[in-house]
Formats: sequence, structure tokens, C-alpha cells
Amino acid sequence: LEVRVDAGQRVKQGELLMRLDAREAAGSDASARATLAQAGAAYERSRNLHAQKFISQAALDQAAAAFKAAQGAAAATGAGASHGVVTAPIAGVVAQRHVEPGEMATPGLPLITLFDPKGMRVIASLPQYKLAELRKAGRARVEFPETGKWIDVQRVEILPTVDARSRTATARLYLPENLEGVVPGMYARAHFTIGQAKKLTVPAAAVLRRGEVTAVYVLDDKGAASLR
Repeated sequence: LEVRVDAGQRVKQGELLMRLDAREAAGSDASARATLAQAGAAYERSRNLHAQKFISQAALDQAAAAFKAAQGAAAATGAGASHGVVTAPIAGVVAQRHVEPGEMATPGLPLITLFDPKGMRVIASLPQYKLAELRKAGRARVEFPETGKWIDVQRVEILPTVDARSRTATARLYLPENLEGVVPGMYARAHFTIGQAKKLTVPAAAVLRRGEVTAVYVLDDKGAASLR
């Protein structure tokens, strides 16, 4: 196995990522094709002999089964022999490399993981009793607590089904492109604006705490201060 890229590296669509040693697969493919040719010839002979009543239906069925099995084996080894190179299906960043140079590639196991920094999104679980309000939300933001970063969401998609066990629906919050300091796997909180209201607030420095009492000084129309 020849590896051309490492984690964190940017790649272009179609760029060569890995090259597999396909010599063993090519040898297996040639052997499977030879077996297929033999099984096909044996099946044709069996058909002719069966038509002349020289062999039983069971013998013909056995030859047909052997031919079908040889076809499947040849198709599988042919696919393996054709997968000699691994190219990037998208333009993006290498998130993780699952194999090292020189290792054997195992069928069914991943070789490399890519992500597209232009297409990241946050997945959130929404309680079903809030869905009606959240679908009407005019604005959504995503908070990354570890970094203190807040990001305005480009688009929100709420899936139309609810999980019966958790009673939640899944929301996809699409982020802007090429965000600095945001990578796949990070924890985030989703905040939805479902209404607006006016509230009176005061600076934290203006709040007085005396024992269990919390109060602020308020000025009346005459400028006199009273503690409330």
C-alpha cells in the first residue's frame, strides 16, 4: 500500500490518495477467469448430454450451479483487480488516515476519511413539543463553548420524522464556508430565536449583594436614589 497524503492535508477532487499493490488481485482474477471458462465449457457439455438423455437433471443442475458460482467469483476478483488506485471523490481535507504505508488493505474497512470545509453542519436533537415553534424560528445561531465562538447559521433543515424512543426530531444547521477553528466532531449548542421581547437589564457591576439580598439603586423623577 502506497500512501500519498496525511491527516490535515488539503486535496483536490480526483487527486491520487493511495495506490494499492494489485498484483495478487490480478493473479486471483486470472485464476478465477480460467475456472469460469472451465465451468462454462462443462456446463455446455452437460446441456448437450442432458438433451441426448445421457445424464440426469440433477447432474445438469450441478454443472449449472458450478458455472454460476464461477461467474460470481470472477466478478468479485475482477472488481478487486480494478481497484488499484484510490482517488479523492471530493475536494476537501484529510480528516483521518486509517492505514499506514506498507499495510494490507482489508476489504470493507475504510482507508481514509475526508471532509469538505465548505459543507459542514451541526446536528441537533429537538424535543417534539417544541417543533411547531422551532419550524417558525426566524433565526438560528450555533455556539461552540470550548472556543467561545458564535456563528450565524446559513440554513436550517428539520427532518420530518420523530424518534419514538427519545421523542426528538433531528435538525441540520448548515454553517458558512471555511470557518476558522471549527472542525468535524466538535461539540456545539444550537440556539433558535422564536420570538422577541423587551426586557430591562442592568450591568452586573450595578448589582449589590448584601447577605441573601440582591438589589440595585433606582433613581426617581427627582434624581433621588432608593435601594430596591
